[in-house]
Amino acid sequence: MNKNRRRFLLGTTVVAGCASVVGYKDTLKAAATMSRNGEKTNDPIYTNSLETEGIIFDKFSKNDDYSLRSSVCNGCTTHCGVRVKVDNKTDNVVKVTGNPYSPLSSDPWLPYNTSLEKSFSLLERDSKENLTYRSTACARGNVVFDKINDKLRVLKPLKRVGNRGENKWEEIEIEQLLEEITKGGNLFGEGEVEGLASIRDLTTPIKNENPEMGPKANQLCILGTGDDGRKAFMVHRFKNSFGTMNYQGHTSICGLSMRSGEASYLGDFKKYPHLKPDFEYCEYLLTFGTAPGQAGNPFKRQSKLLTKGRVKENLKCVTVAPMLTNSDNIAVGEKSEWIPILPGGDLAFAMGLLQVIIANSLYNEKYLRIPSLEAKERLNDASYTNATHLVIQEGKNKGKFLEQDKEPLVLDAVDGKLKKASLVDQAELFVDKVITIDETTYKVKSSMTLLKESAFEQSLETYAEESGISKEKIIATAKEFTSHGRKAATDCHGGTMHTTGFYTTYAIMMLGAMVGNLNYKGGMSAGGGRYKDFKGSKYNLVGYKGKVKAKGYRVDKTRVAYEKTAEFKEKIAKGENPYPAKDTWYPFTNAIESDIITNSANEYPYKLKALISWNANFVYGQSGSQNIVKLLKDPNTSVPLIIAIDPFINETSQYADYIVPDSVIYETWGVAGAWAGSQTKINTAAFPMIKPKQARFKNGEPICMDSFMIELGKKLNLPGFGENAIVGNDGKKYPLNRPQDFYIRAFENIALDKNGVPDITDEEIKLASLEPYIKTLQNISGENWRKTAYVMARGGRFESKEDGYKEDKLAHKYTNIINIYNQTVGTSKHALTGEEFSGTPRFYMARLNDGKLLKDIYPKNRFPMLAFSYKSNVLSQCDASSSKLQHIRFTTYVDMNPSTAKEKGLKHGDMVKITSQDGIVTGMLRYKNGLYPECIGIEHGLGRDAEGAVAVTINNKTFEARVARKSGVNINKLGLLDKSRRLATLGDFVIGSNARQAIPVDITKIS
Repeated sequence: MNKNRRRFLLGTTVVAGCASVVGYKDTLKAAATMSRNGEKTNDPIYTNSLETEGIIFDKFSKNDDYSLRSSVCNGCTTHCGVRVKVDNKTDNVVKVTGNPYSPLSSDPWLPYNTSLEKSFSLLERDSKENLTYRSTACARGNVVFDKINDKLRVLKPLKRVGNRGENKWEEIEIEQLLEEITKGGNLFGEGEVEGLASIRDLTTPIKNENPEMGPKANQLCILGTGDDGRKAFMVHRFKNSFGTMNYQGHTSICGLSMRSGEASYLGDFKKYPHLKPDFEYCEYLLTFGTAPGQAGNPFKRQSKLLTKGRVKENLKCVTVAPMLTNSDNIAVGEKSEWIPILPGGDLAFAMGLLQVIIANSLYNEKYLRIPSLEAKERLNDASYTNATHLVIQEGKNKGKFLEQDKEPLVLDAVDGKLKKASLVDQAELFVDKVITIDETTYKVKSSMTLLKESAFEQSLETYAEESGISKEKIIATAKEFTSHGRKAATDCHGGTMHTTGFYTTYAIMMLGAMVGNLNYKGGMSAGGGRYKDFKGSKYNLVGYKGKVKAKGYRVDKTRVAYEKTAEFKEKIAKGENPYPAKDTWYPFTNAIESDIITNSANEYPYKLKALISWNANFVYGQSGSQNIVKLLKDPNTSVPLIIAIDPFINETSQYADYIVPDSVIYETWGVAGAWAGSQTKINTAAFPMIKPKQARFKNGEPICMDSFMIELGKKLNLPGFGENAIVGNDGKKYPLNRPQDFYIRAFENIALDKNGVPDITDEEIKLASLEPYIKTLQNISGENWRKTAYVMARGGRFESKEDGYKEDKLAHKYTNIINIYNQTVGTSKHALTGEEFSGTPRFYMARLNDGKLLKDIYPKNRFPMLAFSYKSNVLSQCDASSSKLQHIRFTTYVDMNPSTAKEKGLKHGDMVKITSQDGIVTGMLRYKNGLYPECIGIEHGLGRDAEGAVAVTINNKTFEARVARKSGVNINKLGLLDKSRRLATLGDFVIGSNARQAIPVDITKIS
């Protein structure tokens, strides 16, 4: 017997005889002798473990009782590649592991041409490569598939009975639902409701007096959520076929402040690109309000690389957050640091760092002097900025760059002469002077001068006071950050979701420009991108005859400057001051889901007539949404017709008129990409692992978002659906009658891109359990079916790890200019105040849209605490219907620093009430060391009011509420109204992202 094992058994016997553990004597005796005690298991050693997927002797032999397929986990928005184990007898998912081919689940990941057999055999216990290619699923990924069989899942179409929000429903046939929503009528005995067929009018203006608003078709709005791989279908196939301007995702309640701030830095408000650190080679990582070991995206990959970087490499991770997170680890010593900060104090801290860097010339001067793409190429650098470009300070062109022949002008650092940027290698960095061109005089300042002025607008003492971080720490952090050169990086996400989050992110990204880290190993990356999927070499799946180029205003008032509107022009014509507008407009914001209902209720710019909500849940996810629930309850006030496509009745879909079932995890089709956290190309493919459980159309197709939009499109006679709807690049036509007609062709595009993939073998078809798909693949992909199957077998297509770098630079570079000064922002004004936005990062106090400061409206003597939310490493908004997940994390708490709590007479475990100006929540107090004093932290993900948390009646049968699902605290119920706007919740004053952080509150004990 092994000596260690013998010692354990001997020790167990000794312990069993001790009086101090007499209550455990029987248990320990059973453990020592491996005898049965308590509930009987299937096996005394292996208990109730599943049968193995297969057996490995010389090679892997699959257990035919199970199917092993590669797919995408939708337990959160990372969408990791996974392997799914399905019991063939029951057609149930029984286990999920990581996909070793996917960079989101493994590092390193298997070379793409590795055989499937080897992908299994090398992961077995005795393999030398077992730990190298070990592939994992996180806590969510291991269990969330149990929601497939949740008893409260919507499997048949529902129509509301009674008033909105009463949660009374009746099941109807899908054909009846299609008929009613297209034709309209007196559907609920409440008066006439206009149907989608009538709303789909591409010629009649919404308002004859304001034709610039666009046609009636814009009165349909579609709300989505994170892209699980199906967004392209909804947007390009249905939305752009219907002809509406209005599709909004969930970004305004998730990370819009981060996305818009980075879009400003990167100079692209159309595609909204974003950056992530290159964890692989980074030496100094400064993260704001997000924790690579706890949240962020891609969460699991970041966690793994953080561990590797600090253990095997020279990475130091510094987390700037109000709470000590899982990213801080005492085991790595000085390679980990937590800088406690006041909620909302990150803008002040970032501006303080910029001030120190500029004051002490800690920036990469040679890099910032590069004025053009041509100069960048000549100097063999990886990116370039507009730091030396000259900004006009006066006159009609104020805020614009000084140009000649549409090219920026700079001062050559060699001879001081004014020249086109493309002709200069090194330009003057700090410029503040008067320049005369063709007898025209211009007062100009360089972008870098404007940034310097902005950074020095406040004292370092002010930045320290507003951030809660000492002046000395700001100075030390700036010096340490810049000491690592181009291997220093920054990151931020949801922690910037407050009223000044746009400028916060812009400032955080600007730190990277100071060291020139974009496109460098260890610096910042825009990601490796994707292989061509929806628009590829074989098919353009997003283009078709009759596709509508929608016109007019979006209902969220984004992408249009107030100065372009009829309202503004009318005031100017009357000689009136055009400011304030009736409400805010957001000229460079991509979408604001959180304003849709209030804008429709205000009929500004116009009222919606129909809303299709696809798995969207803004009522739960939007801070302050308790203030718009009353609008949703009244169809005449908000939107007359609401259709929710949702597998569950969530906090938002419970206010719908109809609910259409959707597929859930491992039942869906899709092609997901990856966030910028990977340096290589990634396409992750999803197809049904099991037979979807929801009701079906007459053609046998399960009802889901994709199939529903196809049938609705055909019902409305929209272009791009039905026979001959898909046109190949060779001119051949194909049908779009089922989701697989679209997605399998996307898989085929992926398979053919970049020299293509091999044909799959018959042996691999069996190992990948693809036998049921062979006929469909042959019918759709023809001669390419084996290549398409090769992609499906590996769960997508993944570029090799070594292809992510070229020497000291990234292989996939962001090629546009970095904006030290953003002209679009710098030439825009606020629609309410008329104030000019700063084109560079600038410090602003937390405020309403009209400029009133939160500290004055919500004084500290009334609201002495600041509440903030933090992302969970277990919970996710979309997983309330997973009962097993609550076995891991049952509830959430009101977290407070023990010293602060004791000062207020509060004890660990007390029930407390948190009150803001516009909301109240209750919860259990939890002492939490590592929390900034005078703050309240709340983990996001629970405190539900639907998905089983309340009773629901369907066909006169009541399904009782499950107390467990209501457990926990939802910080969004504390959200504030912006009193300077009409019915709107508090948001960023520049880009409108919902403000859920740094909420002024008070806390009291519930007696």
